[in-house]
Amino acid sequence: MCGIIGYVGRASAAPILIDGLRRLEYRGYDSSGMAILEDHTLATRKRSGRIANLKALLSEQPVSGHCGISHTRWATHGEPTDANAHPHLDASGRLALVHNGVIENYQALKQHLVQFGHEFQSQTDSEVLAHLIGHVYDSSSVGDPRARLVKAIREALKQVSGTYGIAVVHADAPGFIVGARLGSPLIVGLGKGENFLASDVSAIVSHTTNAIYLQDRDLVALTEDEFSIENVDGDEAAYEVSKVDFTPEQAEMGEFPHYMLKEIFEQPSSIQNAFRGRLNDDQASAVLGGLGLTPRELRDVERIVLCGCGTASHAAMVGEYIIEHLARIPTEVEIASEFRYRNPPLDKNTLVFVISQSGETIDTLAALREGQRKGHRVLGVVNSVGSTIARESDGGSYLHSGPEIGVAATKSFTSQVTVLALLGLLLGRMRHLSVDNGQRLLREIRDLPGKVERILEQSERIKEIALKYINAPGMLFLGRQFNYPTALEGALKMKEISYIFASGHAAAELKHGIIALVSPEVPSVFVMPKDAVYEKNVSTVEEVKARRGPVIAVTTQGHTDLERIADDVIYIPEVHECLSPILSVIPLQLLSYHFAVARGCDVDKPRNLAKSVTVE
Repeated sequence: MCGIIGYVGRASAAPILIDGLRRLEYRGYDSSGMAILEDHTLATRKRSGRIANLKALLSEQPVSGHCGISHTRWATHGEPTDANAHPHLDASGRLALVHNGVIENYQALKQHLVQFGHEFQSQTDSEVLAHLIGHVYDSSSVGDPRARLVKAIREALKQVSGTYGIAVVHADAPGFIVGARLGSPLIVGLGKGENFLASDVSAIVSHTTNAIYLQDRDLVALTEDEFSIENVDGDEAAYEVSKVDFTPEQAEMGEFPHYMLKEIFEQPSSIQNAFRGRLNDDQASAVLGGLGLTPRELRDVERIVLCGCGTASHAAMVGEYIIEHLARIPTEVEIASEFRYRNPPLDKNTLVFVISQSGETIDTLAALREGQRKGHRVLGVVNSVGSTIARESDGGSYLHSGPEIGVAATKSFTSQVTVLALLGLLLGRMRHLSVDNGQRLLREIRDLPGKVERILEQSERIKEIALKYINAPGMLFLGRQFNYPTALEGALKMKEISYIFASGHAAAELKHGIIALVSPEVPSVFVMPKDAVYEKNVSTVEEVKARRGPVIAVTTQGHTDLERIADDVIYIPEVHECLSPILSVIPLQLLSYHFAVARGCDVDKPRNLAKSVTVE
């Protein structure tokens, strides 16, 4: 949640910060602001609403300077107003802070500061942290302003409970930025005669490809030519300079009107990137060397737990079906936010996977740490190289999908399912899966990108279907077996970006209560490729039609019998049932996209949502 970018160098800071905020807006867009240092003067500008509002303010009230920090907000404490926008100032007005995360003990800290005469202008926990650092700074006897600021931040953070990613500047220390993190991502970008601080590499990728991913409790001090990293206790911290693995062009919309549509159409290549170099024809199996496990260790696995949140949990559910079908290993899905607080019995031969596009999802990261705390090997399936989950997991697999900017996840879902299918194939070939079946699955995986392209060619036809139901107050999404999670994901996409009520269900559950929602105004979307339960799904469609409910069916090409029953039919190419969710979800993505656009919704920045959930 929220986005941070800081700059210190020789160029004008404001345009760089605005460009970085634009690239970070998918992380939060309730309000935005910046603080610029020029000599020993601190100027702040902030506005509620989208970054365009801040840009307009800067046109009216420009600021100059070569050092500054900025922030785009997803509200946690306090409404999205000008006063609650970041940066926040301390009592002196000479220190500015931007903050991602949650200060859990801010009320106690606030009461303490009020006793010293502090007055607060906002409802936020972040302003309390700014005042606390400023209070310690003003009480310090250290002479050098830079050393004094670092010491004040270090001492203030020792009093804090919660999570933070912060950037701080002070008018006494021009050309100097201090950052620190705990539970909220922060990245240092290294340039020539300039340095950056950001919560996401997408903010700095047009300026540098050299990045340092800070670890929890790291504290960094930046000038235009130098940087130093230590932990908040003052001890030297280890770090590694990494190369950003995508280009600025990949983080732009290009010819598409929205990031979401661009990313839907990128799926032929993102799926191919997920399996590229990982298919072994000689062994009729998959290669996942990043797992860091020997064949014997993999053979000893007796149970698998898959953890994720939102779309990642739906991908995990597909993975559960795939792994149990191909490898016959008991597999279960845990919502990451529940796993961290439950106490499930896990035997010593249990392997835990955590799944996250960003690699920074706070609940999923907590699930990883809980699994490791109990002595289990925990592997990650992530997209972002250098992310916290990627660094802290015991191994895993990257998706290599490129940046996903749209808040509603699309290509990350199909890439996650592809990697989980590779895992199922690998484990299956160690157990019960024959060479012939392994080779067939390899062929099917290789054919996925071309089949996805054929579905994408139907975008305009799917748009027509979406417009047909534009006044629907809600939708039902139904599927069985491998495509029950697909129905859940389709419903999530629809409600995320169009704001109508949409619910996903196992199709056979319709008659156990859900059928009460069927009406002529509420369409039912059936995900029903030609598989072992196809005829069962046809019977359920008949039940909906008997109650005059409209039906949109997603089924396999060549099975035109549904056209006499369903109101609208969308066809996908024939595919192995294990892989069918990768194809069947794409019409649902397009349906929700076109439906939301037609209703005038901002599909890339849906209300109340942000891309990376880094607060609990």
